Amino acid sequence: MKDKKAVIFDLDGTLLDTLTDIADAMNEVLARHGFPVHTYSAYRTMIGAGLDVLARRAVPQDRRDNGTVSRVVAAMREEYGRRWSLTSRPYPGVPEMLTLLTGRGIPFSVLSNKLDSFAKQMVSALLSGWNFFEVRGLVQGLPRKPDPHMALEMADSLGLFAEQVIFVGDSDIDMETAVRAGMAPVGVLWGYQTPERLTSSGASALLSSPRELLGLFVRL
Repeated sequence: MKDKKAVIFDLDGTLLDTLTDIADAMNEVLARHGFPVHTYSAYRTMIGAGLDVLARRAVPQDRRDNGTVSRVVAAMREEYGRRWSLTSRPYPGVPEMLTLLTGRGIPFSVLSNKLDSFAKQMVSALLSGWNFFEVRGLVQGLPRKPDPHMALEMADSLGLFAEQVIFVGDSDIDMETAVRAGMAPVGVLWGYQTPERLTSSGASALLSSPRELLGLFVRL
């Protein structure tokens, strides 16, 4: 990929392994409401589109009315706020990758469908050793991925054209965001979705380890 000059990362499933804390928090909320809980494996296909979508997917199909979903969302925000850092950690190789990007002078940002407050808090706490150009999460009233609006704004903030940016994520939502924004869609194989789903959603490259990302840049 020639002439790429920056990276936008997804957060959950890409930089941070957050699945256990998300699943445990949601299962606690579901159990409290008398609903069935789900396996960690099931949550791999539920997360990525935002907390409200996760709640709607997690509750029983016949209880997905707006009132019930709103109550589950509110309870989940509170429960996840207590336990988001119990097991969540950077994936192996991510710290080294961020250090190498920094050494090469390649700026990197985060664009997540996680609530903005959580996204900023988690990057600050778990990825504090690196200088992210920008961290954006989900804000009420603003479009979420796969809408490309936020990704394009972030490229503009960097002073770059979309085609100069690599968008790295673990989900079909991330690949669709990159394609719609005109960025290079790169999928990671250590995250929550399958290689087939990433490829079918437009991934132009798949990474088996974080360090492989550096090979996609020409030397600056």
